[in-house]
Amino acid sequence: MVKKENIAKRKSIQFAIAIVSTYKFLTETGKEFVLSKQLLRSGTSIGANIAEGEYASSEKDLLNKLYIALKECNETLYWLELLFETNYLDKERYDTLTDSCSEIKRILSASTKTLKDKQEN
Repeated sequence: MVKKENIAKRKSIQFAIAIVSTYKFLTETGKEFVLSKQLLRSGTSIGANIAEGEYASSEKDLLNKLYIALKECNETLYWLELLFETNYLDKERYDTLTDSCSEIKRILSASTKTLKDKQEN
């Protein structure tokens, strides 16, 4: 049996790498340490929860992990907006990161809806 590629996991790893890079930029160049730490935590947590879900003990457990990842996506978008509005992030970096995060959020939203519908039937 061929395992289907986990697009959400792949995209969340790429996103986490961009978040780590942004964290380094914010702390080294912008000397911003508080908001950037929150961004690092939520932005890397998305992929960690998706990875945990790969070995979920049940579909209910998987759904829970994906919901947590979805919430982390939303939190990450909040920190990105705050960092942009306080002039720590330029528009190009902000747009790139929010686009990537929003794409992962759409994938997770569709996945959670599919799983929830499957459980209800």
